Amino acid sequence: MIDSYFVKKGSNCAKRKLGEKEEKEEPKLKAKVAESLSNSSCQAASNSKFSFLDKDRKMDLQWKHITSENLNLDFVQLFSKTEADVLFQEAEKVIKYNEDSKVFVHGKWHKVPRKQAAYGDMGLTYSFSGATVAAQPWSSAPFLKCIGDLISSLTGGHKFNFVLVNRYKDGSDHMGEHRDDEADLVPRSTIASVSLGQARDFVFRHRDARGSGAKRKIDPVKFELSHGSLLMMNHPTNVYWFHSLPVRKKAICPRINLTFRQMVVKK
Repeated sequence: MIDSYFVKKGSNCAKRKLGEKEEKEEPKLKAKVAESLSNSSCQAASNSKFSFLDKDRKMDLQWKHITSENLNLDFVQLFSKTEADVLFQEAEKVIKYNEDSKVFVHGKWHKVPRKQAAYGDMGLTYSFSGATVAAQPWSSAPFLKCIGDLISSLTGGHKFNFVLVNRYKDGSDHMGEHRDDEADLVPRSTIASVSLGQARDFVFRHRDARGSGAKRKIDPVKFELSHGSLLMMNHPTNVYWFHSLPVRKKAICPRINLTFRQMVVKK
């Protein structure tokens, strides 16, 4: 399956089309996946490839709590490689990305160096850096709702009504330093970030320790987001810390990031 993308040095994974082999060898699997995803309640049959998304699933997770001054993160390997492979392939098949996404930064419009899409409850939008992304319905990619419901059940009931999807084709696609502190987000709410595909470095930098005008010396916090991992960004992290996904030229494979959020419902 996704192994064609995740091989050692010398791989041509970035040039291959995911699913070329699978279409020939696994038509029955794809049919079963489509059938299970039609179940909007996320209660997939026990023999379904998506049974691992059942929100009542019992899991023995090894959580890691990551802290620094006003940094509050929880990290865990949520999905096995096999499970993460299935999710990656489904994302590649059904997610419809916006064309030519742009953001307004430092007085100029810039093309977003990655693909973006959003799914969520009806009528929700997310505005950031001068851009507004409207949610496509959960029914267009129901496995995303199932992932959000599973995370909610595993983390004490955090609620999510929206997910922003970013696809990085390889290590040249990236995300600059920013904070998720927009008015569209419910204040103090947690953001849940699921990583699928190429492992990438993730960097947190305190707002008082950025650039040449840094007021204080606070070490950045860096770690790798692995295939199938979950990062919970808890309050007050986004008040004090900027985060980024830097360019990594040696990362030659694609990565899909799902950030589940609780958006303000506007009347």
